[in-house]
Amino acid sequence: MANQEDINKKLQQVTENGEHISPILPSGIKNYLIDIDGTICDDIPNEEPERMATAEVYPDALDTLNRWYDEGHIICFFTSRTEEHRKVTEDWLKKHGFKYHGMIMGKPRGGNYHWIDNHLVKATRYRGKFTDLIEKEVTIQVFDDGKHDI
Repeated sequence: MANQEDINKKLQQVTENGEHISPILPSGIKNYLIDIDGTICDDIPNEEPERMATAEVYPDALDTLNRWYDEGHIICFFTSRTEEHRKVTEDWLKKHGFKYHGMIMGKPRGGNYHWIDNHLVKATRYRGKFTDLIEKEVTIQVFDDGKHDI
């Protein structure tokens, strides 16, 4: 795997006609979007922001995400916390040593997410422990193109 500095340079240097465009991930590099509350730490609702600074980290999440980062993968937190919670969240991530590239605030709360993209998207539901990911066959919803040849 490429080192993280090389990955960061490639991601920042993508231009077209002198304009910055979305970066292209190098082969073998994954782009992880990861929830925070209830996934890498205690599940803290936005209505209790005073607890965010003292949330207990899930050690397996810290170890796994930092390993993925060190392997060159992109780590972006996608959280239901709002912009007013950004500073406490960034401070908490730094305090616990999480390595990451970015954070998107304001993910709608609920639990019925459906990502539609023209690229392959993989989704993994967190069920209490970060481990290496494995391949597993599951049923998914797809657009009906009339062919039904998945």
